Order: sequence, then structure tokens, then C-alpha cells
Amino acid sequence: MKQSFSPTPFCFTWVLAVFLLSGQAEAQDTSLYQQKAYLAKNGTEIPYRILYPVGFDPSVKYPLVLFLHGAGERGNDNQAQLVHGSSLFLEKQAQFPAIVVFPQCPKDRYWSSVKIDRSQPKYKFDYNYKSTKETPELSAVMALLKDLRRKHKIDRNRIYIMGLSMGGMGTFEAITRHPRLFAAAVPVCAGGDPSLVRKFAKRMPLWVFHGAEDAVVHVDYSREMVKAIESAGGRVKYTEYPGVNHNSWDNAFAEPELFPWLFSQKKK
Repeated sequence: MKQSFSPTPFCFTWVLAVFLLSGQAEAQDTSLYQQKAYLAKNGTEIPYRILYPVGFDPSVKYPLVLFLHGAGERGNDNQAQLVHGSSLFLEKQAQFPAIVVFPQCPKDRYWSSVKIDRSQPKYKFDYNYKSTKETPELSAVMALLKDLRRKHKIDRNRIYIMGLSMGGMGTFEAITRHPRLFAAAVPVCAGGDPSLVRKFAKRMPLWVFHGAEDAVVHVDYSREMVKAIESAGGRVKYTEYPGVNHNSWDNAFAEPELFPWLFSQKKK
């Protein structure tokens, strides 16, 4: 099933400003996130940062959270991907101990196989997983997770995935292509392929967030995914913020029940 939305060029200027302001607001010491890199068999190298629980005990099984950043944080500096979300895990790590992974997508690459038509001033985004393959970058991240599960005592019933914007698109695609891997998912201001939600709908709960006035990824993307998941018998929470543009992650990350809900989920 294909979906299309056309944001204006002005929207991207506005969102860039939001990225910068939000980045300043979240700025703090991220040195607790260890710097590493993973070279997948497909030749894709993924820089990533990993946060271990305070007093990490290698004999203990910990939940794992995979966080996929948005398009604005792509690169190879192994730093930009921490702009959004990393401070939240630092603040909550005593209450919710977990291994947290922030991979970084290379410049001009995508977590999602979404097709973007840039031939016109108004870009169009199409999702159709049936006719596309998993991107090398998302495939590399899935291989990284497998490697981490081999090296550490990960609680395999409590592996979670979160993502915003492009990362939210990657979140929807990851749970579609790897429905047995995750216990819960949190896609923020994103979209996916509603025709394939049956692959994961009954396997895991989701909490979906979107701003009602999103000028980059239209709110209808999330609305259609939520409707499809509900129709397929899935468990989905949906929070839509009136008057909020693309940076709905600020509101989502401020939800007091987000972490208690996420870490209470276990794979069925």
C-alpha cells in the first residue's frame, strides 16, 4: 500500500531550526555512552553509542533499547545521533536499567526503504515494503543487535525499538521485517506500510506519537498505521498533539508514563 504526502520547502527550513533548538536544550554530557563501530557482513559500517546500566553486571540479563535517530543526525561523527533522546535514558537509567544502543546512519542513507520523489518542489514519500528490500543500513543494525545478544546476557523477551522521523519509519519497517525480535515499539512522527501490519500487530504493543500540525511527515501516516493495527487486532496506544509540528518527540519524551509502559512490556 502506498502513501504520499507533500511538504513544502519552507517546512524543512522550519524543522532545521527546531532540530538546532532542541539539540541545544538536550545538550549534556554523553560520555557515558561508549563509542563503538560495527562492520556488517554486507560491508556497511555503523558507528554506534552504547549505554550500559550503572553498576553493570555481565551475569545479569538486561533489557535492550534500540533508538533510531532522524535524518538530521546522519553522518559518521558518532555523536549527532545523541541529540534527541539520549538524555532521557541518562535521567532514567537508575529506575530503568537497560543496555541502550544509538546507531548512526551514514550520510545520504536511510533506515527505511521509503521512496522519496524529489523531482518536484513538493516531495512525495511512498511506503511499499512488498516491492523493496531492507536497506543495508537497517540490515546492519539488525546484525549488530544479533552480535550484542551473543556478547551480552540480553533479556530476549524485552528488546525494544524506538525512533523519530526517519528513525520512526525505520522502526515501523524493522518490526514489519523482524516481528519476532521486539517486545514493543515506539514510532514518533513517522509512517509505514499499513498493508503489512498483520505481521506484527498481535505480537507486540506499540505507542505511536505524532503532532497534528506536522508539516514534514503528515499526521495521516500515523493515523493510517494505527487504524490498520487496530483492525488487525493489535494493541496500540496513540497520542496526537494538537498544534504540534514535526518535533513531537519533545512531547513524547516528556510523557511520564512512556518509560513505565515501555519497560513493562514482554514478548508474547
